[in-house]
Amino acid sequence: MEVLPKALEVDETSPESKDLLPSQTASSLCISSRSESVWTTTPRSNWEIYHKPIIIMSVGAAILLFGVAITCVAYILEEKHKVVPVLKMIGPAFLSLGLMMLVCGLVWVPIIKKKQKQRQKSNFFQSLKFFLLNR
Repeated sequence: MEVLPKALEVDETSPESKDLLPSQTASSLCISSRSESVWTTTPRSNWEIYHKPIIIMSVGAAILLFGVAITCVAYILEEKHKVVPVLKMIGPAFLSLGLMMLVCGLVWVPIIKKKQKQRQKSNFFQSLKFFLLNR
């Protein structure tokens, strides 16, 4: 917790203290923010931008292939084995879970691309506004 100087400390018995929030510096606000920092303008690599959807798609594809393998094994084995009913239940479950994760990752990529274009347009208009207003 941040140590406040004596002048900024608030008496906790006063009614105003319930309305006041603890002070936060700009750096702590920036760290706790979910969005990309406005303080830094360093360009991000493609891996930094797309690593989450790539990981989701990879895991989804692996689970999908595992589900395909389990389902194939379940229908290749004879019905005499005790594990066949279990495999016939688990195989399609892995198929659907893997397909769901794969589709989520595939849908996520165009959303990120659209967000990047909007951010670029926003930066352009902010610089244009800055230029026109500071003449």
